[in-house]
Amino acid sequence: MKYEAAKLKDISKALGLSVSTISRALNDSYEISEKTKKIVREYAEKINYRPNPVAVSLREKRSRSIGVIIAEIANSFFSQMINGVESVAHAKGYNVIITQSLESYERELSNLEFLASRSIDGCLISVSTETKNFDHITRLHKVGFPFVCFDRIIDDIKTHKVSIDNFKGAYDATAALIKSGFKRIAMLGNAEHLSITQERLSGYKQALTDAGLVFEDSLIRYCLHGGMIYDEVEQAMNELMGLRKKPDTFFAASDKLTTNFVRYCKAKKINIPNKLGLVGFSNLDLTDLLSPALSVIRQPAFEMGKNAAELLIKLIEAKRPPADFENRVLPPELLIRGSSKKRK
Repeated sequence: MKYEAAKLKDISKALGLSVSTISRALNDSYEISEKTKKIVREYAEKINYRPNPVAVSLREKRSRSIGVIIAEIANSFFSQMINGVESVAHAKGYNVIITQSLESYERELSNLEFLASRSIDGCLISVSTETKNFDHITRLHKVGFPFVCFDRIIDDIKTHKVSIDNFKGAYDATAALIKSGFKRIAMLGNAEHLSITQERLSGYKQALTDAGLVFEDSLIRYCLHGGMIYDEVEQAMNELMGLRKKPDTFFAASDKLTTNFVRYCKAKKINIPNKLGLVGFSNLDLTDLLSPALSVIRQPAFEMGKNAAELLIKLIEAKRPPADFENRVLPPELLIRGSSKKRK
């Protein structure tokens, strides 16, 4: 049996009142007596009547829904960001439609077209690693569609942006490895063109310079899909471990690169940290339970999601276009554990 939602005309027929009277009663109009309002509300509750969201959105000229485009829901960093987004959206009366690009430009493009066709009020986006052309975003942005960029920032779009201090996170991670006595520090990075990759590379380089160590380009490898595809990480690791002067430790610059580094070492029976040290970006809750426990840069993902949602709803509900946009940069946290323990 096909489910059919209760309609205003069902209440009208049952109570012998006009549809317009029912509508005004449910909207708490001063034109309707309290007695009639009470009768209408009680009956509406009894038959589980809910306002038609399409009709409401047409009346308010808003759908009260926002879209989110992220790389991968299974990634703990992004799932925590979504929790932050929904905590704000729910409190403000907005629904959230979540899509994932799986680091594909074509899928990101399809997701954005789908969301825009559903008349969402605005969109939060963290671009895929394959995305180098932003025309699909700028086209909508130019006609007034509200966007907020978070995590992976698009510099050319004038809007609110939320990120972490990627430079500091990478600097602190590299400096911690140097302090532990490691000298040849390799870096596994995300796609080279991404804002987060460039900022983390800069932090890594500066930490080496400040410690009097020479930056070697041969110790850098980029993984286009950010560690989501294990074969890319394996190839990068094989190349680095095949160098004549091998690295003695690694800085892994994203969540999936960190976990797949550990997977590689386990498969190759490489002991961490006796053979290779590690500090990586990770928001997994279990990194302290591994053996050894992982030294990580933890990102305030939940707070990033909250901030991004607050700024997007602020854009949506603004009476006029904003004159200035905010660029919120949140601090990362370095957690030192066994994978980068000090050498004796």
